[in-house]
Amino acid sequence: MTVSLVGAGPGDPELITVRGLARVRACEVLVYDRLVAPEIVDEAPIGSLRISRDGLSQDDINSLLVAHGRRGRRVVRLKGGDPFVFGRGGEEALALVRAGVPFELVPGVSSIAAVPESAGIPVTHRGVSQILTAFAANDVESLDATALARVPGTLVAFMGGAVVGRLAERLIAEGKPASTPAAVVSRGTTEDEQVIVAPLGSIGEAARDAPTPALVVIGEVVAVRDALAVAVQTAA
Repeated sequence: MTVSLVGAGPGDPELITVRGLARVRACEVLVYDRLVAPEIVDEAPIGSLRISRDGLSQDDINSLLVAHGRRGRRVVRLKGGDPFVFGRGGEEALALVRAGVPFELVPGVSSIAAVPESAGIPVTHRGVSQILTAFAANDVESLDATALARVPGTLVAFMGGAVVGRLAERLIAEGKPASTPAAVVSRGTTEDEQVIVAPLGSIGEAARDAPTPALVVIGEVVAVRDALAVAVQTAA
């Protein structure tokens, strides 16, 4: 394959897949996202061309992948989490298809479950939640808050840390109980991970200074974290 669209995982450099790491170690060109762990970027061969995505538009990225792919170089597009989960991997794959450039998809461990799990929160739990709804919350005012407030189970908001207060306000206004357990997990799976837990009605104030990137989890599964913490402490 000429171009590999690779998921780097949720943050911890050890959570990249074996195949993904092998592609990085064999690449000639590496195009990587800002949130990719530097330890993974450093696995690219000495002398390889390393290009940060910072400051580049999506069209720029597409053009880079096509240009280097057409030259027959081993190109790795390294993306946080999984390429197809809020990562625009589909757009890049379509650009390669239109250009006739061979490519492969290397799935990554997505933050959708890995970040809550790292914080001790199961996104599904028998008898508590059998439904998982994930969405991007960066444009919080455009969300269908009515539908989100009514859907059962667990809500997982990507890019929600900076807007969690407003997100909570909109959900409560549409009928979501203010007492619903909620959590903000900042820099999940890394050594700098921070977990803030509070009822939905007060999570905005509690997480006001939480660093980004952050994932927001809303639902009764958040309460399972306390039981797991007790079990871990007892075992220790």
